[in-house]
Amino acid sequence: MPLNDERPGSMSASGEDHCSDVESSSEHCDSITSASDLDCSQEGFASNNSSKHCTPSSSPPKALTLDEVMDSARELSNLTLAHEIIVNPNFHFEPYSPPQDSLFKLVKDNLHKAFWDILEAELNDDPPEYGQAIRLLEEIREIMLSVLYPGASRMRTQIMEVLDIDLIRKQVDNDVIDIQGITSYIITTMGKLCAPLRDEEIKKLRQNTDNIVTLFREIFRVLDLMKADMVNLELNVIRPVLLRQGVEYERGRFQNILDKIPNALDNTTKWIKCALEELQSAVSSTEVKQTAVPGPFQVLNTAFLHLLTWDYTKNTLPETLMTDEGRLQQIQEHLQQCQAVNEVLLIVYSTIGGPIQDLPTLSERLKRMTNVLLDGMHRPDFNLEETLQGISAQICCELNKSLTERGYSPLTPTLQATLTGQICSITQKDNPIRTLVEDRFQQYFKMLICDAKPQGKLEQVPAGLTIIKYDLMPVAAQFLSLVNYNKTVYGPYYADIIRRLMFNNAPSEERPSHSAAQETAVSK
Repeated sequence: MPLNDERPGSMSASGEDHCSDVESSSEHCDSITSASDLDCSQEGFASNNSSKHCTPSSSPPKALTLDEVMDSARELSNLTLAHEIIVNPNFHFEPYSPPQDSLFKLVKDNLHKAFWDILEAELNDDPPEYGQAIRLLEEIREIMLSVLYPGASRMRTQIMEVLDIDLIRKQVDNDVIDIQGITSYIITTMGKLCAPLRDEEIKKLRQNTDNIVTLFREIFRVLDLMKADMVNLELNVIRPVLLRQGVEYERGRFQNILDKIPNALDNTTKWIKCALEELQSAVSSTEVKQTAVPGPFQVLNTAFLHLLTWDYTKNTLPETLMTDEGRLQQIQEHLQQCQAVNEVLLIVYSTIGGPIQDLPTLSERLKRMTNVLLDGMHRPDFNLEETLQGISAQICCELNKSLTERGYSPLTPTLQATLTGQICSITQKDNPIRTLVEDRFQQYFKMLICDAKPQGKLEQVPAGLTIIKYDLMPVAAQFLSLVNYNKTVYGPYYADIIRRLMFNNAPSEERPSHSAAQETAVSK
């Protein structure tokens, strides 16, 4: 069949609620993190000679051969796939379907139509030409063999006998080929091999035997579904193994990449260095002289907090976080939308005051309406100022309705204009309400990320964030789960980078002793 493998595997990865995928693995991550490799790296952190598996090579960059580049790409692909299986319980494969109205879909549809038209013309010849049909039968046979369960040798032998291509060619030469009988056998065998959820598809194939070309096309469509089912079955089998051994597997794949590309931690080093410099700058600006250097956990937690405000248009993510880039962006976008909703509602309640206090129904209605109107605020074509104008008008209508129902006077035009202006001003970076909310968000996440058992403190949102408390908690849990798992996998690399940044570049007389470094390594 033409273009059956336009994309590798002809499949696309899929998962529902991609942002929340890491939450289900939080217990697994937390149990490992309690004895994480960053904790266990105290000796390596204090020493100048870390073990090989947790020390990135310090060799200068070198020119890579094409084979080395391809090997690294394969390692990265394996690492990404394994990580997705581990952290995303909804991850599965589906037959690849290009976007509607895309150039790729247009070309694919035209080529497929041309192929099927040629097949139909050949079968309608007098005598019929079976060259294309035989090639399709050969491909069908290979696909059916690929979805056989291990040990199904009896069915394998039967498929090879019935779909013996040499025998079929002889039947064509002698004009005794029974194409209807062959397709009937194929459909029956597919019914034995497919998952129960495909029974309805097999039933449709049995009813669609009038046009042989249409039947071939539908057979290939169902076979694509069966291939995806087989891959998903294998994923379900391998997932428990990866959950048990995922840390070692991911670290091993990453180490293989480092062995081929020694400078593959450059962005990670810059990320951690930025956090360290921020902490050192804060220490040096205080009046009280600080003799202790920032602890490694403090440095690492600060680095992870930077991800909440990461500028993806200007900065490249650390290499150790590349497999979570999509999740991190979704978390950031969700938080920024929560911030905007919170800012709008704070302005409403501070401006109107008493008449709308203690009205949970009104508060929930305003929050839901604002959230819906701000949905998609991160799209390039989204006009935030115009949307805030619309939100202000809707809020004024809701407030007037609520005030009138309870015997209050509606908002005056002056107050409505003031409210609208304040809401629209949150687009300015120096807006005091915006600054306050962003600061409270940082406080909340800093409290959680620095706590040994943050799950019990998810509800302890700072004052001013209670309006969006239950929207914020699940996102915070997702972020913490992702961070904990990342620390577990890449803790040795982080420990080595922090050790080198903090001590290797310092004068020898300023370096703390090994015991002091160890105390620092386990402090938070």
